[in-house]
Amino acid sequence: MKRTFILTVMGILAAMAVSAQVELGEKVPNFSAPDQDGSKWVLKKQVKSADYLVIYFYPAAFTGGCTKQACAYRDQKGELEEVGAQVVGISGDKPETLELFALEHALNFTLLSDESGEIATLFNVPVNEGGTINREIKGQSLDLERGSTIQRWTFILDNKGILIYKDTEVDAEQDSNKVVEFLSSL
Repeated sequence: MKRTFILTVMGILAAMAVSAQVELGEKVPNFSAPDQDGSKWVLKKQVKSADYLVIYFYPAAFTGGCTKQACAYRDQKGELEEVGAQVVGISGDKPETLELFALEHALNFTLLSDESGEIATLFNVPVNEGGTINREIKGQSLDLERGSTIQRWTFILDNKGILIYKDTEVDAEQDSNKVVEFLSSL
């Protein structure tokens, strides 16, 4: 009886999550998450601070493709600002790992922690189990944990919070170029 109840509740929650997923042309519901400094980042406050908000999901800090993607966004900050865009990267990494990642690569934009995968699920981005990787950072061997592993997808919201762009087949190194190209065409 108890197991049946739990399974029923889980099914209802899963159905609610699916129905809450945002599609192109729809307003993205407000969400919040801790950033790399441990501060609370709130979509509603950020979406109005630029013409466009680029939200890119990536699997894990300190991995090859994710580092290339983050550094490309860092290096194109001026071009992104010229087209009115602000960038935020989201992964399942802990805020402490994101802080190290931002410092190690001099990242000049916000990184958000989505350990549970709830934000990714809102955007219908596939989420898998987290894990631990060992990396040497500034001469120290560290075990870096993440609560979830999120697939690499990119989205753009306008300053009203409407989803205007979705890329589910992201090339890590070319993502920022593709975003700048899209926004330049508007």
